[in-house]
Amino acid sequence: MKLLSVDDARARMLAEIAALPTERVALAQSLGRVLAEEVRAVRDQPPFPASAMDGWAVRAADAPGRLKIVGESAAGHGYAGKVGAGEAARIFTGAAVPEGCDAVVIQEDATRDGDDVTVPEVEAGNHVRPAGGDFKQDQILLEPGARIDPWRLSLAASAGRAQIEVHRRPRVALLSTGEEIVEAPATPGRFQIYDSGAPALAAMVAGWGADVTRAKPIRDQLEAVIEAMRSADADLIVTVGGASVGDHDLVRAAAQALRMSYRVESVAVRPGKPTFFGVLGDGRRLLGLPGNPASAFVCAEMFLHPILNAYQGASPEPVTISAKLAHDLPANGPREHWMRAKLGYARGEVSVRPYRDQDSSLVSVFAASDALLRRLAGAPAAAAGEVVEVLPLARA
Repeated sequence: MKLLSVDDARARMLAEIAALPTERVALAQSLGRVLAEEVRAVRDQPPFPASAMDGWAVRAADAPGRLKIVGESAAGHGYAGKVGAGEAARIFTGAAVPEGCDAVVIQEDATRDGDDVTVPEVEAGNHVRPAGGDFKQDQILLEPGARIDPWRLSLAASAGRAQIEVHRRPRVALLSTGEEIVEAPATPGRFQIYDSGAPALAAMVAGWGADVTRAKPIRDQLEAVIEAMRSADADLIVTVGGASVGDHDLVRAAAQALRMSYRVESVAVRPGKPTFFGVLGDGRRLLGLPGNPASAFVCAEMFLHPILNAYQGASPEPVTISAKLAHDLPANGPREHWMRAKLGYARGEVSVRPYRDQDSSLVSVFAASDALLRRLAGAPAAAAGEVVEVLPLARA
């Protein structure tokens, strides 16, 4: 089988993925969805000069001085009149600055005496938020491809949007194979283990914005694997396990029975060499991941996450950062290595410490990691302090 680099394999996969159709959803239901339209402001925000503090709205030209109190402006209930020379209005945070006023004196700096208030010298614009200070009418606030998080949702709401256009969620069918795995709370047999890969991958897929359907583990029988693939109602089928070429690895044979055309046969990566990708005869896409949990998780970050982003109209390329290596590393072999690692933050610098044991079966190491350290194929030995490329992992 032809081995491709990680970058080449990802590019070939993404070439087969097009953004899914769009749908209109309520803003309150849009969290985690990807925008398919521009969000523009329908008016200035704030739509009027507003007070940044509780205090007194005044004319800067009248300060310092003793001013006559003529009214009050509260949030949602502005003062309808005009404040003239020698006058002031009580004002509260967020309230509209009355016509005629150009400054706010905070209440701690003023002294009220009945219907009058004495204020100190103040500059025009003091504690006044200008109209349009946040954004202007017709300004583009959010671009297509932005994933809605609580802050972007707030911005869309402040623009007066109750609904937005987003891409449909991709439908993912997650199939795990292997006689050796059982699901809790079932009791595993003497030669069986609990399925730790599929539950985690299902959570990843859901967190990356897709709708996931997870089938029960499939027995190592070719017809059973073929039928599970054939009946999967999904844009993308993701298999876990059975991706290699051993006697009990049946996923590739099942895919071939469904007239799959390979786009990626294997990847020059540690862990995850057996990963493959293709298009079935009916047009559905299939991503085959290795069965070892760490291999599956690394390749999910490398390939599955970008594919799901592309389906949703978001940028598919993983975003890496630079960090200083915490300890020496030996030269790397012929395959690119993505090492599970821990980030550190001190004195304004980011460091990364790869775990010593990178065995692809170790779930405990992945659970403790918050980054993947990239070692290119054939990379020479690296000394502590060298700058390396790191992919941060989303951890709570």
